[in-house]
Amino acid sequence: MDAAKRKTVLALLFLSVHALVLAGCWDRTEVNDLAIITAAGLDLTDDGQLELSVKIYLTSPAGTQQMGGSDSSGKGKTGLSVVRSATGSTVADAASKLQQRLSRKMFWGQDEVFIFGERLARQGLAEPLEFLLRHPAPRERGNVFVSKGSAKEVLQLTPPIERSVADALRKMAKSRTQLDITVSELSQMMAGRAKAAVLPLLAIQPAEANQDAFPFIDGSAVLKNGKMVGSADAAVTRGIMWLRNEVKRSTVTVAPANADGKVSFQLLRSRTRLVPHIDEGDWSLDVRIETWDEIVENATNLDVAAPKHIDELEAALGDDIRQRVNSALTRAQKEWNADIFQFADAFYRKYPKEWNRNKDRWDEIYPKLVVRLETKPKVSRPGLIGKSPFGPNQR
Repeated sequence: MDAAKRKTVLALLFLSVHALVLAGCWDRTEVNDLAIITAAGLDLTDDGQLELSVKIYLTSPAGTQQMGGSDSSGKGKTGLSVVRSATGSTVADAASKLQQRLSRKMFWGQDEVFIFGERLARQGLAEPLEFLLRHPAPRERGNVFVSKGSAKEVLQLTPPIERSVADALRKMAKSRTQLDITVSELSQMMAGRAKAAVLPLLAIQPAEANQDAFPFIDGSAVLKNGKMVGSADAAVTRGIMWLRNEVKRSTVTVAPANADGKVSFQLLRSRTRLVPHIDEGDWSLDVRIETWDEIVENATNLDVAAPKHIDELEAALGDDIRQRVNSALTRAQKEWNADIFQFADAFYRKYPKEWNRNKDRWDEIYPKLVVRLETKPKVSRPGLIGKSPFGPNQR
């Protein structure tokens, strides 16, 4: 190839590359043209309509002016975000009407929090969940909550520490001390063999002097066949988490027998095993919970370096776990008749044929299921100080 042809080829290649670069942004969407949703809430109105509320992050000061700087309830701005709402016969209908009220295109890609009002949860979450799973935009990894009041009221709050209510709720769920349930996990529980689910339950701390109201996780909501059938406080919820093998971080304080004061432990790790049995038509389950803990405070007269006192502390820890688990079991079996622990899956894995023959009777079998609980706490880190010099007088 002579020099002239080489120059021609290089020139065409240069022009082609530049043409691709110049044409690459023809269909771009600027950030300032999007209504970036950080959290969404769904409520049931008095007339049976679905109300969709979204928390929209404002990307620029100009956006604040463009969007009017006030939410749908007329309560004004909430920090760097606004709350907008619309009602409809379905979630998709409400979302369509909400889009008509916005000057920007709704963008669901940053939505990591979904809140269902309690009234809607008691009616059923099958339809709203179907929208979240079918629509390509909402994240299936987003955290799901049920609020004691309306979801919209939670979205309108401005937490005192985090930038937004979405950040606050997401971090609380990820703290490993509370239930952490995503859209995908909720759908799997609702469609599973037990058809029961559990979600973190939100409450609102009222405003006090020099402090705004803020949301926090206050126990759990129990669902069966897609509908909320009850709620549990924080203590029972911890028992639920033990049985679901979801306790990853906790601090437990116990009062050992024959000792003045209390001892606090921090959980290092834990493991819960479910061992099902079917013997001549009798269904039972062994639950084995193992924990490894460290002592973080000793306000007693016990010398925790002594093996006999370690045994006493481990016994007190085991009693605390059994009390919480038994409370959760009693309510789940007798009050709600909801297998929120996924015992059904354990029986299916070990006895698939027997399960298939009796799966339609699970609501009859589950309340009568005999559960044998075994706890094995292990204090693996008693600390360098055996006997606290600040504790009660020695025995």
